[in-house]
Amino acid sequence: MQPYRRIEMTVGVFVFLGLVAIAWLALKVGQVGGIGESGYTLTANFNDAGGVRKGSDIMMAGVTVGRVDDVKLTNNDHATMILRIHEGVAISEDAFASVRTKGIIGDRYVRITQGMEEAHLVAGSEIEETESAINIEDLISKYIFSGKE
Repeated sequence: MQPYRRIEMTVGVFVFLGLVAIAWLALKVGQVGGIGESGYTLTANFNDAGGVRKGSDIMMAGVTVGRVDDVKLTNNDHATMILRIHEGVAISEDAFASVRTKGIIGDRYVRITQGMEEAHLVAGSEIEETESAINIEDLISKYIFSGKE
């Protein structure tokens, strides 16, 4: 009976370690609970968030450089986004942030276009130049109703 007990204990330890490794990987990849969060934050104000939500990508030149930490309504007419940028990624002071769509009907993300200035934004700064999402429904309704005047 003793050898079976030893095998059961060994298997139990390996299963436990496997579950711990999977949980750690899920937290690290999903950036849940602050474990995977690093970098610095910037803010940006948009007239329309256009479907960007917490966890949406932030991209520069087609490369993911961060994630959206939070999206909230301010002054009842603007969306303020808290952007978490990866360490080592420098954003120029005259950078431009815009809401874009991955593909035709894909997820929304924030695209940052670098400006020409040499100086860079520091943690807590605001990206002042922003462009809200293009709303396809609004464009279609303007086109349809523009001919009925």
